[in-house]
Amino acid sequence: MSSWDRGGYGYGWAPKQTVGMRRAEAARKIADAARRGTPLAPVEVAGRKIAETFWGKAWCDNLERYQDFAHRLGRGRSYVRSGSVIHLEVAAGTIRAVVSGSELYEIAITIDAVAKPAWRAIQTACTGSIGSRVDLLSGRLSDPVMERLCADRTGLFPAPSAITFTCSCPDHAIMCKHVAAVMYGVGARLDHTPELLFTLRRVSADELIASALSALPTAAPAARALAPEGLAALFGIELADAPARPPATRAAKKRPAAKSRVAATPAVKKRAATKRSVVAKKKPVVTKKTAGRAR
Repeated sequence: MSSWDRGGYGYGWAPKQTVGMRRAEAARKIADAARRGTPLAPVEVAGRKIAETFWGKAWCDNLERYQDFAHRLGRGRSYVRSGSVIHLEVAAGTIRAVVSGSELYEIAITIDAVAKPAWRAIQTACTGSIGSRVDLLSGRLSDPVMERLCADRTGLFPAPSAITFTCSCPDHAIMCKHVAAVMYGVGARLDHTPELLFTLRRVSADELIASALSALPTAAPAARALAPEGLAALFGIELADAPARPPATRAAKKRPAAKSRVAATPAVKKRAATKRSVVAKKKPVVTKKTAGRAR
C-alpha cells in the first residue's frame, strides 16, 4: 500500500490548502477553543496590507531587510493574511503563538533586550525631539528620530542574531512559514498596541519620553510691552502723544453742593439800607412824656 493510500497524504504531507480553506479552518479552531473555555487572541488582517501604522510597518520592513528570513517570508505573509495565526501573545522578551496548518502548531520566539549602549544612544538621539507619549506611540516623530529608532541592528527592531525561535512543525528550515507568519503577526499587533515593542525589547517607553522631555526648553518669559518710541522705530512712523491719564483715586463720597454766594452790587446794597431805615421809622419812639402816660 502506498503512502497516498495510508491516510491520503503522500510522505506525511497534507495537500496544499487555499487561502479560503485556511481561513475557514482557522475560524473553526478558534470557535472550538472558545467552547472549551480557552479563548484565543488571533491576528486579524484586513486587506492586503499587514500593517498600516508607523510601528507596524517598521517592524515588517525590518523583518524583510534580512536575507536570513527571505525564503519563507512569502508563505508567512499568506498565512497571516488568511487568519492562520489564531493566537499571539507578546511579553518581555518572548512571543508565543499558535498557527493553524494541517494541524495546530505551537511557536515560541525569544528576542534579546536592547543592549544598554544602544539604548543610551537612542535616548540621546531622541533628546528634545519627542513631545509626549501620544506623539511617540502614534509615530509623530521627526525623520532623524525615526531613522535612529529603525537603525539596522542598533535601533529598537531586532536583528536575526537577536532572535531565537522554535516551531512544532516538521519543517527544519531556519525560519518556517509558521514562524514567519507569527513575525508578521507581531507587526499587525503593533498597529493597535505599539507599546508592545518596548515590552518585547525590555525597555521603557516612559523612560525614553522622560529623557527626551528633560532637555526641552522651559516656558518663555512673559512678553514685555514695546515702548511707543520702539514702535515708531520698528514701523518707521510717528505716533501722536496720547493724552495723559490722571492717576486713579479712591472715589469720594458725594456731598450736597453748598449754596453759592453772589457778590452784592452797589444797587443791592442801597436797597438793603433803605429797607433797614423804613423798618426803623415804623418803631415807636419812647419819650419821657409817653413813658409817663404809659405808667
